[in-house]
Amino acid sequence: MPIVDRPIGMFDSGFGGLTVARALIDLLPSEDLVYIGDTGRYPYGSKPLHEVRRYASELAWSLVKDFGVKSVVVACNTATAAGLDDLRDELPVPVIDVIEPGARAVVTATESGRVGVIGTIGTISSGAYHHAISRTGAPVSLTSAACPGFVEFVERGQTTGDEVMVLAERLLAPIADARVDALLLGCTHYPFLARPISDVMGPGVTLVSSADETAFAARDTLASLGLLRDDEQTGKHRFLSSGDIDWFRHLGARLLGPELDHTEPWPPADRPLAGR
Repeated sequence: MPIVDRPIGMFDSGFGGLTVARALIDLLPSEDLVYIGDTGRYPYGSKPLHEVRRYASELAWSLVKDFGVKSVVVACNTATAAGLDDLRDELPVPVIDVIEPGARAVVTATESGRVGVIGTIGTISSGAYHHAISRTGAPVSLTSAACPGFVEFVERGQTTGDEVMVLAERLLAPIADARVDALLLGCTHYPFLARPISDVMGPGVTLVSSADETAFAARDTLASLGLLRDDEQTGKHRFLSSGDIDWFRHLGARLLGPELDHTEPWPPADRPLAGR
């Protein structure tokens, strides 16, 4: 198969990367997509980074070897923070991340120069967003906060309600106290909690999701390498899960839309899942 006709690969710890998949499907409707949600080992945010790095390598190489993808989108902030440089060094295809596009977007969105970022424990403690925002050269002040528990709510399909609001009010207090006017949702799960986060932060704070920016980055990278399809056909989308298939299909379809009407198991039955 010509390289240009190969699918775009994408992986996440679970459902969060579906926000990136949604943006990519809308932006590049003729491209094929293979998405692996590692729900058998989620959440990544509280795991040691060396362990997440091992998972990311396993997922990325599966996309390359098992599905012949032409690029890999790391649709997980924790995995990006843990192992992006390693993946770019070892993989034979372009690797697109979610952190750099998000960092560029949030510094563009601020007027006051006070920005915030929220993410998993692993992402925030890695300093990945601090370094990415510093590399933009923008004169901004950054306040960051880890939000343990947000991912679990999303993975259960619970994105509203009193429990979510109580947790959001507690975890977002340092960000609200810093009087930021732009808040980067530094986990691909968090856009599903945009309403309670917005309610806590108030109307004066712009929420920035890296999903759209990552889709633009993927388009630009593939275009620069001559790897974008230029036909009018509708792309095919494959979704795989390392956890419960029925649960992934049911909840994933609610979050993504009708494209996720079928889910396949990953990895193949003859290949054990490391670390489960």
